[in-house]
Amino acid sequence: MPRTIRITRSHKLAAAVLVAAGSVTAITATGGQSEAQPTAATSSATAEKAATGAATAKESAAKKAAAENAAKKAAADAAAAKKAAAKERSEKQAANRSTERKAVAAPKKAAPKAAPKKYANNLDGWIRESLDIMKKKNIPGSYEGLHRNIMRESSGNPNAVNDWDINARNGIPSKGLLQVIQPTFDAYHVKGTPKKLTDPVANITAAANYAADRYGSIDNVDSAY
Repeated sequence: MPRTIRITRSHKLAAAVLVAAGSVTAITATGGQSEAQPTAATSSATAEKAATGAATAKESAAKKAAAENAAKKAAADAAAAKKAAAKERSEKQAANRSTERKAVAAPKKAAPKAAPKKYANNLDGWIRESLDIMKKKNIPGSYEGLHRNIMRESSGNPNAVNDWDINARNGIPSKGLLQVIQPTFDAYHVKGTPKKLTDPVANITAAANYAADRYGSIDNVDSAY
């Protein structure tokens, strides 16, 4: 038969010691595990916090870049609008100047030519026509001065001829309204009138031209001249 093991009081105490020692070891092992767990958790939280901070920083940078881009775009749009407005003003000013130049450069319509002035074919008409020509040629003389001398020299007859004075004896008789000899007529003939000694208007203007040169004006003549 197997031998019966007798458990003595000493054995019990030893066993208790061993059990107690195992419990302490277990407690010590358990305690070390508890201290390790908070350290791992802290590291995980720190990493998570760092990741969150990086994400926040990245998001902030993205927002800042977006804001800067928006500001640049707004500035570019404002510059483009300003440039377009300046171009529009320039084009309008150019158009206005072009219109003004065209208005200034537009040729004026020629005024209709006045109908030639008509004069009566009589002594009054001849004197008035002669006075208009004398005015254009700056030859002095008045209606009264011409009329007075004409009536004394020829009584208003454009074909009157003096055939008795010294000029007639010399072969160059005085003729016409103001009794002018041919050499005097040729020398004082007024351009624009007929080159005919007895033409009434040509005779008057040539005589008035001669009187102006010699006496200052036909108005100053009161006798043979």
